[in-house]
Amino acid sequence: MPRLKIFLFLATLSAFSYGQNAKSASPGTINYIEGQATMNGQQLSSQSVGHAKLERDQSITTANGKTEVLLMPGVFLRLGSNTSVSMVSPDLTRTEVRVLQGRADVEVDELYKENLLLVDLPNGQAHLTKKGLYGFDANNSNVRVFDGEALVYPGSDLNTNVKPIKVKGSREISLNREGVKPKHFDKDTAKDDLYNWSSLRSRYLGEANINLAEAYVGTASFYPGWYWAGAPYGYTWLPGNGLFWNPFGYGFYSPYYIGGGGFIYGRYGRGFYPGYRGTYYPRVGGYGYEYRGGRPVVGGFPHGGAGASSSGGFHGGVGGFHGGGGFHSGGHR
Repeated sequence: MPRLKIFLFLATLSAFSYGQNAKSASPGTINYIEGQATMNGQQLSSQSVGHAKLERDQSITTANGKTEVLLMPGVFLRLGSNTSVSMVSPDLTRTEVRVLQGRADVEVDELYKENLLLVDLPNGQAHLTKKGLYGFDANNSNVRVFDGEALVYPGSDLNTNVKPIKVKGSREISLNREGVKPKHFDKDTAKDDLYNWSSLRSRYLGEANINLAEAYVGTASFYPGWYWAGAPYGYTWLPGNGLFWNPFGYGFYSPYYIGGGGFIYGRYGRGFYPGYRGTYYPRVGGYGYEYRGGRPVVGGFPHGGAGASSSGGFHGGVGGFHGGGGFHSGGHR
């Protein structure tokens, strides 16, 4: 059997093994727990990962520990120690959380125009409008934008007539006082324990993404969304198309990108990987795409998100999503 066919055959078997006992992930799913955390007063443990879900009007609280929560596909909420966050709305078209105390980060790797992503603080609300990394401190109602852009509503929310304040990358704003304006902050000095933990989590999720994206190359069962990768990863994100760099410089690959000949960049100490140059065609008499042909493409480029582009979302899979409209039908757990 030719080497490429063997690879695709094994990849297909691997993909189906990941898909056993499928359980879809949705906004609010607990994806990682470190140390002490409770949800509505009930203690969480490593067994809660992938099972427990933060429902509407429920809250999650950390003591000496940290927690990662999935929001919409490609968006991660991370809580630092001594932090409490409640779920206001878990809907895909309006995902809203409230930071009640402590500090939390939100990593946004993909955002459609149909997605409304909101983070509430004691003295205002932030509407996250672009991909990037955002920090929130409830103790002083501070919004910090490492990368991306947020519309901040002091003392209110976007449902009022209050004019929002635009906060861009490397800017922060405190909502404890009236008339405040965004000011610059030094991103290097802001890289504290929560930032470093978020970066490490992103690295793990990127590693898991590569494994799963390779496994799903050429399989008919793939739809974009959250995919279970096992401990210590949890769910990772597989985009519908292209390559997306997150704010920490780690890549999230689509199986279509790899199957279409896209390079896998040496980013996780794994070196360079060959792509497989082939073509995806609309599936005859059905939905989605099918992979035809292909030959190994030897070589690669050094990692580094600078200059690497990402492409749009996936269209045309039953149970998948178009414009952030839902999760794939077999989000695996």
